[in-house]
Parts: sequence; structure tokens; C-alpha cells
Amino acid sequence: MFDIKKIRADFPILNRKVHGKPLVYLDNGATSQTPQVVIDAIVDYYTNYNANIHRGVHTLSQEATDKYEEARIKIQKHFNAKHPYEIILTSGTTHSINIVASGFAAILKEGDEIIVSALEHHSNIVPWQMLCEKTGAVLKVIPINEDGSLQMGVYHELLNNKTKLVFCNHVSNALGVINPIEELIHAAHKFGAYVLIDGAQACPHVKPDVQELDVDFYVASAHKMCGPTGVGLLYGKEELLNMLPPYQGGGEMIETVTFEKTTYAGLPHKFEAGTPNICGGIAFGVAVDYMNEIGFEAIATQEDKLLQYATEELEKIEGLKIYGTSNKTSVISFNLEGIHPYDVGAILDKLGIAVRTGHHCAQPIMDFFCIPGTIRASFTFYNTLEEVDELVKAVKRAQMMLS
Repeated sequence: MFDIKKIRADFPILNRKVHGKPLVYLDNGATSQTPQVVIDAIVDYYTNYNANIHRGVHTLSQEATDKYEEARIKIQKHFNAKHPYEIILTSGTTHSINIVASGFAAILKEGDEIIVSALEHHSNIVPWQMLCEKTGAVLKVIPINEDGSLQMGVYHELLNNKTKLVFCNHVSNALGVINPIEELIHAAHKFGAYVLIDGAQACPHVKPDVQELDVDFYVASAHKMCGPTGVGLLYGKEELLNMLPPYQGGGEMIETVTFEKTTYAGLPHKFEAGTPNICGGIAFGVAVDYMNEIGFEAIATQEDKLLQYATEELEKIEGLKIYGTSNKTSVISFNLEGIHPYDVGAILDKLGIAVRTGHHCAQPIMDFFCIPGTIRASFTFYNTLEEVDELVKAVKRAQMMLS
């Protein structure tokens, strides 16, 4: 049974008020809120076994190491990676993408081609532009349609024997559109190209199976999955992670060091230089457990209900335009005619409603629609239909005040 009252009780922040109004938190696309069980795990770490991990012989270090590696296994099983060491724990999606981009800087050559979609977050654009500047590779872009979907026919035309890498988000952070990543991956592999999927916006809603997808790299962040900020993952196929050089030098990522030569540690430590976010990694594992206990089918059912109801109610507002109407997750990106999105967002905040305004680190999408940005309401499983009603009332009030 999906008990929304019980679930909301798991999130202490949902009880607070903003400007004297009950908080209606609809900025889950930026970061989800944190359940008490994850908060407790963070407190427990710093209260009872705070120590650096790996190679320590004392009890606290061993306990922290065990908990950290247990979290890696939880994440491995959640994404169905073949081995725990194919899960690299990072500071988040951006860090994960940059590890791959840095590695391929030593592999690509002038004239090689890489493909990105026009739906990408800046974190899945800028590292590849930097990679092209370093290597002489050429960046190609999959354009989008008016409904926010990718022009897949153009994608297939872009693929050729020069294509080495393809990058695409699983779900658009700005529009909520779900991309056909299975088709993208399968088509790229026919030309021997590797594929990285940015799963930051998908993982709060679906449970990706990296082996079934046959994806080469998959990246995500804990803070969008009820976990803490500052931690995420890079999944990579074992042979590809072994092929890439280390991203950073330092402690933990070495096997032996002399002034004549250094040899590197095996996976996953090769990409985990320095002291990691130990507490964050452990809490990430707890967050994964929490979401699986609720169940992703139950999450999808609740979020689909919210998306459908919110779309129907917002579309009744004259002068309101929704961007991204293709198959999507529970995100609605919209504008009011003649009104800047920032101004709407500021009024909604005064009414206790948290939404995101701006270009959402996806400026090329806004340029495509010839707009400065959008108002983005992003729903998750702990939101309610009553909160949708509050959003709709607030949008109408903002429109009346600003028109």
C-alpha cells in the first residue's frame, strides 16, 4: 500500500513553513528532500565510527570501510552492474562525466567525432567541448522537435565510422522528456562507438538496469534520489574503466609509488583518489534502500497521477504554455505569456511554493524555444494532489498580479 501520509512523515523538512505558509516543495529536479532514515545514517556515522577508510587496522576504520563498501554493493545491485568495482563513487554526476572526458582525452584523435543531444545539461556539454579542444575531435548535435523529443532520424544520419562517443541524458532535466536511450545505445554500438548516459534526472523515477541496456557508462547523483549532496556514481563496463587512465593522482589510487615509477591500483580505487565522501557514500546506500522499500512501481504510479493532474489543471490557465510534451517524467516546464519566469517564481516563493526558474543549466534548449527560461515544477512521490492545487492557485495569482 502506498501510504502518502506515512511517506511524508519520513521527511521532516516537509513540516516547515516558508513566509508563514506550509512548504510546497516542487523543486525535486534540482534536489530531492532527505528522509529521516538517511539523516540518521549521517548522524550515526559521525557519532559512532567516523574514521578514514581502507588499510586502517583499528576498529573504527574497519567499521567505516565495511559500511562504505556495503553501500557500493547496494548501488551495484540497484543498477544491476556485473561487479561492485564497476561502481566508482564520485562527488556527483558532473564529476563522473569529467572522469570519462578526461580519460578519453588520451584516446581520441583529430577528426574523430562525438555526438551529444540538444537536450543536455551543461555538465554533459561543456566537458565534451573541452575534450574536442584538446583532441581535435568534432562535436555533432542531435536536434530536437517542438515537443522536446529528439530527431532520431538525424541521429542515425550523424552516426558513421568516425563516431567514437555518444552522450545523452536519460531524462531531460529542463523538460522531463524521456529519451529513447535503448535505440541510441544499440545504434551507436553498430559503429563501435561508446555511449555515456546521464541518468541524474531518471534515477529518481526509474530503476535502470545497466546490463540490460548494454550501456558503456551511466552516471547519477545521490541528492536527486533522497540521498545527500556531494556524492554520486560512475558506472562503467570493466574493460572500459581499465582502458581509461586515472583522472587524479594521489592516495588510494596507487599500488606502489617510487620516484622512478608509480603503478596504479585496480578498480574501483584507480578512480577514487584521496579521502572520499565516506559519510555520503554510506548515506547514498541507505537512500537506495529507502527508495526500493517504497518500490519504483509505486513511485511511478504516484508521479504519473501528479503529472497528469497538474498538466490538466495548468493547461486550463489562459496564456500558459508548457514546454516538452513528449513522453516524460513528472516535470512541467512552463511560462505565462508576457511575464518573466523569475517574477512568477518570486511570487510563488512568497506563497510557500518552491519551484525552479531560469534556463536550468540547459541554455541551448531555451535558445531553441527563443525564451529566457521557464518555470519548472518537478514532482516526486511525496508530493500530493493538494499541493498541485496550491501551485495552480498560486500561478493564477501571480498572473493576475503581474499582468
